[in-house]
Amino acid sequence: MHPELASAVDLQLELVDIQRRIQVRVPLPRLQGDPQRIAALVRAGRPTVRFEDIPLDWTDFRLAVRQNADALHRHEAIESTDYREILALGRDAERLEPLVRSWYESTGVAALPETPSKAPGLSPGLEHVLVLSIRPFLARCAEVLAPPTGGFSSRVGRCPLCGWEPDFAAITPSGDRRLVCGRCLAQWAFDPIACPYCANDDRSRITSFATRDGRYRVYACDRCRRYLKAYDGRNAPRPVLIAVDAIATLPLDAAAMQRGYSG
Repeated sequence: MHPELASAVDLQLELVDIQRRIQVRVPLPRLQGDPQRIAALVRAGRPTVRFEDIPLDWTDFRLAVRQNADALHRHEAIESTDYREILALGRDAERLEPLVRSWYESTGVAALPETPSKAPGLSPGLEHVLVLSIRPFLARCAEVLAPPTGGFSSRVGRCPLCGWEPDFAAITPSGDRRLVCGRCLAQWAFDPIACPYCANDDRSRITSFATRDGRYRVYACDRCRRYLKAYDGRNAPRPVLIAVDAIATLPLDAAAMQRGYSG
């Protein structure tokens, strides 16, 4: 139906497969979390997972860096100069490990709630690879810390676990909206209308459009010009499946960008 998106679909499938193969080897993190401490941090808008809490295996992390970089370069999603730099970095443990810690801490638990989730000084290609490569490890933390009710609730648009931005959302059957972290895949309840990127809650400055079947929706902010895709579960036969729904909504990315919005 959208042949021009075939390469993007193939890339996303490959990235999901890399994450799955790495994640099955990641042990459960030792942190179980004090529920009261976690709740207090979430209320304050502060992420809860410290770098030392992440069950990182550096051999597997370097493998993830190489495989994600290979996939992105093969599909022309990163520049060749970035690709060569990333491969060199992946072979140099003395540079890689402190860089990953610094990047995570500057965009996560050590960052203020109002600071951008993007770290200065990193190329977009390198930051993209770091996000993809740390995801299998952080996703295990999210599995352990997620409340039994299914997710967190937060007043801010940043992930309560790792401090990153959402890159997807799910509308529940009751009409609530849950944001999905773009780095650790944790979910948290957030205002159903407000922009998670700039906190704009003026309905007249939020543009929303949906697919013909109503299954997927885009919320676009006319103040910061960013958009967020969502799976609308109000009349759906299943809950959100992030890996599936992120790929199924690739045409919505193209539609939002054509209207002048950015992800």
